[in-house]
Amino acid sequence: MASVKKKRRAKIALHKRKKRRRRDRHKK
Repeated sequence: MASVKKKRRAKIALHKRKKRRRRDRHKK
C-alpha cells in the first residue's frame, strides 16, 4: 500500500511540474 501511495504522489508532483512549466511558457 505504501508503494502505491508513493507512486501516486510522484504522479501528482509530475503533473504539477508540467502545469508550472506551461505557466512559465505563457509568461515568456
